[in-house]
Amino acid sequence: MTERVCRIWEQIRRSRPMVHSITNNVTMNDCANIILAAGGTAIMAQDEREAEEITAHSQALALNMGALRAQDAMLAAARAAKRDARPVVLDPVAAGASRLRREMCSRLLEEGLVSVIRGNASEIHALAAAEGAHAAGVEADALDCVTEETLATAAAWAADFSRRTRAVILLSGAIDLATDGTRTVALRGGSEWMCRITGAGCMLTSLTAVCCGAVPDQIFDAAVTAAGVMKYCGERAYARVCEEMEGTASFRTRLIDAVSLLTASDLASGLRIQAL
Repeated sequence: MTERVCRIWEQIRRSRPMVHSITNNVTMNDCANIILAAGGTAIMAQDEREAEEITAHSQALALNMGALRAQDAMLAAARAAKRDARPVVLDPVAAGASRLRREMCSRLLEEGLVSVIRGNASEIHALAAAEGAHAAGVEADALDCVTEETLATAAAWAADFSRRTRAVILLSGAIDLATDGTRTVALRGGSEWMCRITGAGCMLTSLTAVCCGAVPDQIFDAAVTAAGVMKYCGERAYARVCEEMEGTASFRTRLIDAVSLLTASDLASGLRIQAL
């Protein structure tokens, strides 16, 4: 797995895939910068009158539910991506907060427009509940908080949800889980400080899209690559701010810096991937 991840990282730098992101205004700048830091190119078009055309020129599409006013653009772009066999990464931001968000996610999934669902545990849980994949008891606890003790249960649940949606699931948290319903891996590392800045999840979604754009026939491996890069670079950024006695704003900048400076050999030495 490590070898495949490193090859994908090198492929991004060679191919410079363009990612069309329809994302929220709070994190739009960070999302664009993380795509550029990885070696891709970014465009953020939210007008439904051009969404299809912009997507046709892109290698991947990222959809963030924080951009709710752009629903028509999301649908047009996702349908264009499916027509042209371009990967689509869905970030169900705050899916449990409103019916509007859940219904939009469900519409995208029902039309089979999504390649990867990238969210945290609560978002994936809310989205799964909306899709009829209810969890109860230990299963619900495992999904809401993936720990070493609940890892096996959460992994089995996520794999089942992947099969239901026919999308790769990338569940991010203290331990990340990636699954295509058949293969499942856990990724460890990162930093607790990633929860103390706005946009770490959105940046991971964008990073997932640029990885998928580089290897559209290897969606699962691309999702694992994005998670592995974010975990490793989070560790590097935290170590650096500790050395310099800096705070969370510097951590955000150093996270992007770490992605921009990352080599395949660095990644190979720093990945912590476990096949489940």
